[in-house]
Amino acid sequence: MSDRMDMIFIPTEKGYIKIFVYGFFHDRSWGQVFTEYNGITVVVKGYNRKKTMIRSLSKMHESLLKLKKDS
Repeated sequence: MSDRMDMIFIPTEKGYIKIFVYGFFHDRSWGQVFTEYNGITVVVKGYNRKKTMIRSLSKMHESLLKLKKDS
């Protein structure tokens, strides 16, 4: 894993969605995306930075819906 990390913060009504992106430096190089919101963390690995970020946000959304359904 490299030393470089990109951070993206998306404001919401109840805090921030924090996205941490590692890797994706060269074509065909893999990377990881960590998405965190209110103590829930989702980790996704992939080769395409944009698609991996979208997949991570989708998994976060599914986790929040599941948590809301269980409550």
